Amino acid sequence: MRKLVFALCLLCGPAYATGLEIDIAGEAEGTIIIDLFEEVAPLHVARIATLVQEGAYNEVVFHRVIDGFMAQTGDVEYGRMGQDMRYAGRGGSQYPDLPAEFSEITFDRGVIGMARAQNPNSANSQFFIMFAPGPFLDGQYTVVGQVVGGMEVVDAIKRGRGQNGAVIGTPDYMRALRLRDDDPVAAQ
Repeated sequence: MRKLVFALCLLCGPAYATGLEIDIAGEAEGTIIIDLFEEVAPLHVARIATLVQEGAYNEVVFHRVIDGFMAQTGDVEYGRMGQDMRYAGRGGSQYPDLPAEFSEITFDRGVIGMARAQNPNSANSQFFIMFAPGPFLDGQYTVVGQVVGGMEVVDAIKRGRGQNGAVIGTPDYMRALRLRDDDPVAAQ
């Protein structure tokens, strides 16, 4: 199985990065530093790395932000600044959906998970950052990383309204993203 996953990863994108830097703009201003879990979710991390290298995540909004829960972004199809935000959250990327890579990692504050539809094998480009622990997500969503710097920036992301957390008005967005292949904590 590991050989199959490795072979698939070679087909789905660039070599792994160990981390990610995301510059946030809007009500929240600053940089979030993420440690990516390439050994836990190799297909999902490779997808993120591919989309970062292509610049696909640049200018993508946080379209669903629920206070006390999480901030969701990554809709590279319909979630770019300047697009009709009514469709944000419905799209993915040009690549096929990914099979789930569930792990024993719990959804604690700062954990990054891949968003998906009802089908567990439907994650594509969207991801979310936890504001607070959400153990009810454990084993249901793929964990891809952990915030190791800039959690105060995450905490400042403009909140949405209502049960679904839709952001009204101008949402915060990911201005630019960079892959890191060194220790993200050392960069702080």
